[in-house]
Amino acid sequence: MTKNLESSPTEPVHVDLSRDETIHIVENVVPGPSPIEDGCEVICCLYLLAMIVLIGAEAIARNVFGTSLQVTDEVGGYLLVALTFLSMAVAEAHGAFHRVEFVQVRLGFRARMIYQIAFELISLVASAIVTWQLARLTINSWYAEDVAATPLQTPLWLPQSSMAVGMLLLCFALIRTTITKFERLRSSAS
Repeated sequence: MTKNLESSPTEPVHVDLSRDETIHIVENVVPGPSPIEDGCEVICCLYLLAMIVLIGAEAIARNVFGTSLQVTDEVGGYLLVALTFLSMAVAEAHGAFHRVEFVQVRLGFRARMIYQIAFELISLVASAIVTWQLARLTINSWYAEDVAATPLQTPLWLPQSSMAVGMLLLCFALIRTTITKFERLRSSAS
């Protein structure tokens, strides 16, 4: 069941209510995915597919041929890390991150937008710091020529770079979301 609630004279909030009238969704203002987030989503899907194929091949190799590929854990771990970090920008663009709805639902539209903008800015600062540190880690691994202590001897800057790139893309998505919310706040004031 859907019910309209008035959060301001000009902006009704649509929320989904269950049978017990519990509010489940607070209006979420997001810019939607850009071509960058769409590309990340495709890459994440390919990484997930590669993980499925790799794990399936390992299961067949072990159960049918009695041997192991010896690289499944390592490559699967690298793919999982890349998938996790690259999907953060996609999640932000779709508004899929968790929110503290029990606080936001009690706020009017304008206060809720200010609250969300403040949260986005704090998230942006934290993400920028993590991006900076991950970039430093990647550069240090590149110069030190660090490799994994595994049979593949993967250069560590490869998986580390996917972490830094994913966080950088999250920063761009946070900037886009903050701008969208600020524009929505400004347009509701006029």
